[in-house]
Amino acid sequence: MQIAGLIPVRLAATRLPRKPLLEIAGRPMVWHVWNRAVQAEGLTAVYVTTPDAEIAEAVEQFGGKTVLTSHDCRTGSDRLAEAARLLGLQQDDIVVNMQGDEPMLDPAAISAVIQPLLKESSVVMSSVHCPCPPESYEDPAAVKVVCAQNGDALYFSRSRIPHPRLEGHLLPRLHLGLYAYRAGFLQTFAALPPTPLELSESLEQLRALEHGYRIRMAEVEKPSIGVDTLSDLEKVRKLLS
Repeated sequence: MQIAGLIPVRLAATRLPRKPLLEIAGRPMVWHVWNRAVQAEGLTAVYVTTPDAEIAEAVEQFGGKTVLTSHDCRTGSDRLAEAARLLGLQQDDIVVNMQGDEPMLDPAAISAVIQPLLKESSVVMSSVHCPCPPESYEDPAAVKVVCAQNGDALYFSRSRIPHPRLEGHLLPRLHLGLYAYRAGFLQTFAALPPTPLELSESLEQLRALEHGYRIRMAEVEKPSIGVDTLSDLEKVRKLLS
């Protein structure tokens, strides 16, 4: 079985142009993500998937492997699915989707997201969650998740869930944008039409739930720090300098 870690990145970022190549501690951001990924236990290979030759050249210069994808991909999942096809991955191989703007991604979280698919053949998609910091309870940029007793995600939202109606209420759990898929299901997922809840919340993973598929959640201790803005970038630069 192949367990391929894929890092989809592109130059055309809206809020922070050329983000994957921005320098952090003397290296491009994409190097930091790749370096964390190659430290994770369980992956058989790591690839940076991109439509941009400039990114591919930078990755190859530091010894990474790349998959050059089309500029026509509508979403990160589309890019992931195309890369899986180009790599010739089989139906039961596993694809791990790592965000290209998380230079402090914990390798242990990558290993954790693989485990549900290794333990149960019926699981086709997994992700991870951790305790939500109190300051993020009402932050729409912090996605929350509620789960069934078996660990399957029931719903994801930018709002605070569950609502704290009673004392001793369940505290919110923070969803982290790290996913694993069986390669066959990834092709199915990328081909599914967008759904009402997905469009309302602007959360692509809701498409899987609305079409009746399950997402098994794994627990990790803490979130990583994503880079969406210039202030995020400066924060990470200080931490990694």
